[in-house]
Amino acid sequence: MDPLIAFIITIALITVVSLWYRISPFFTLIGGAVLFGLLAGMTLDSTLLGIVAGVGKVFSAFGIIILCGAVIAKLLQEQHHIEEIVADIRKYVKNPPVIAGVSGYLLSVPITCCITAYIMLNPILDSLEKDRTKRNVLLYLAAVGGIISYALVYPTPVVIPLYEAFSGGMSPLMFDAISIPLSLLVLGGILLYFRFIHPNIVQVTPSEIPTVNSPVPHEGIHWRAWAPFIAILAAIPVALLLLHLSQVSMINGIMLVGAVTAIALASPAVRAPGLSQGARHAGMIIFDICGAGALGFVIVKSGFAQIALGQLTLLIPIILVPFILAALIETAQGSRVVTAVITAEVLAGSAVVSAIHPLPLILLISAGSCIVSYVTDPFFWLVQRTTGDDIKTVVKNYTLPIALAGIAIFVVAVAMEFLVFRNLP
Repeated sequence: MDPLIAFIITIALITVVSLWYRISPFFTLIGGAVLFGLLAGMTLDSTLLGIVAGVGKVFSAFGIIILCGAVIAKLLQEQHHIEEIVADIRKYVKNPPVIAGVSGYLLSVPITCCITAYIMLNPILDSLEKDRTKRNVLLYLAAVGGIISYALVYPTPVVIPLYEAFSGGMSPLMFDAISIPLSLLVLGGILLYFRFIHPNIVQVTPSEIPTVNSPVPHEGIHWRAWAPFIAILAAIPVALLLLHLSQVSMINGIMLVGAVTAIALASPAVRAPGLSQGARHAGMIIFDICGAGALGFVIVKSGFAQIALGQLTLLIPIILVPFILAALIETAQGSRVVTAVITAEVLAGSAVVSAIHPLPLILLISAGSCIVSYVTDPFFWLVQRTTGDDIKTVVKNYTLPIALAGIAIFVVAVAMEFLVFRNLP
C-alpha cells in the first residue's frame, strides 16, 4: 500500500481508538506502529524490530530528563514549595491572571511536563479567586501558559527531539534567545485575548494566598523552593564552558543536578514518598513518549519520508509541510511530545530539512503541535474536569487560545524564513 495512504489510515484509527476507548497512548501508538508497518509492506519481524528500536531510542533520550523533572515536581509539591514559588511571583506581579499564566509558563520547563505543572498549580489558583468563573479563567491561563513554554523553550521534551534532529550545530542559547522572547510575546497576546473575552478579570482584587497545610510564609524569597531551578541554571555554564559537554550530555547532566539538589534539600519525611511518586509519574509519561518513538521509527523505516513527503511537496508549498504534518499528528493522538518525536523522525533527512532553516523549521513544527488541542488531547479533558465547564466553554478558553498561539508562531516562523534566513549569504 502507498505509505501516505497507510499513514492516513493509521492516524485515523489511532484517533478513533483514542476517543472511543480512552486507553493509554502507549498501546494505541504501538498498535498503530504494527498496523502501519504491515500496511506499508513491512514484515511483522521488521516491524517489531523497528518498534523495539524506536522505544529504546526515545527512552535513552528522555528517560533521565523526565524522571528528574518528575522527582523535582513531587518533592516540591510534598513540601508545599509550589505555593511558595507562586507567593514569590505574586510579590512582583499583582494581577491574578498574569500570575496564573506566568506560573504555568515558568514551571512547565524545569518540571518537563505542562500537565504536571497545571495539576500542581490547581489548588493554589483555587485560593486566588473564590468566584468560580474568575477562578476558571486563572486555570485556563495556567494551562495555556504552560503549553506555550512547553512547545517553544529548550530544553523541554517537545523541543529536544526537534532541536537534536534539525539544529545543525546551532547553539541552544541562540535558539532560546529567539524562542523565549517569542513565547513571552505569545503569552502576552493570550492575556490580551482573555482580557477581551473576559473583561471583568482585570478588576479582580487579589486576596492573600493561603498555603495548604504549610507554615506561615516569611517576608523574603523562598530560596529553598527555587533551589533546584537555580542549580539547573547554574550548571549550564559549568557544563558548557568548563566541562565542555555535548548538548545531550549537558541536558541530562543539568537535570540530574536539579534532581540531586531537590533530593538533598528535601526533609527525610517526604524524600522517600516523593521519589516513589515521582518515578511512578515519570514512568507513565516516558512510556507514552516511547510509543510515539516506536511509531515514528517504523514510519521512517518504511520509506514514508521519501515517498509521501515527495507527494506532499507536489501538492502544497514546502514551507507548509512540517506545519501541516505536525498538526495532523497532534490532531490524531493529542500529545505535543509525541507529535515532536514522530515529526522529527519523519522529516529527518528529507528535502524539507535542506529547504528550510533549522530555527523556523523547529518553530513551524511547534506551531503545528498547537493548532488542534481538542478531544484527543488528554490535557483538554483534565482542564474540563478541573473547571467543570461544558465542552463549548473549554474550546473557547483552551482550544482556541492555543490555536491562536500556534498561528502566531507559524506567522513568525514563515516571516523569519523568507525575510531573514533566505536573504543571508
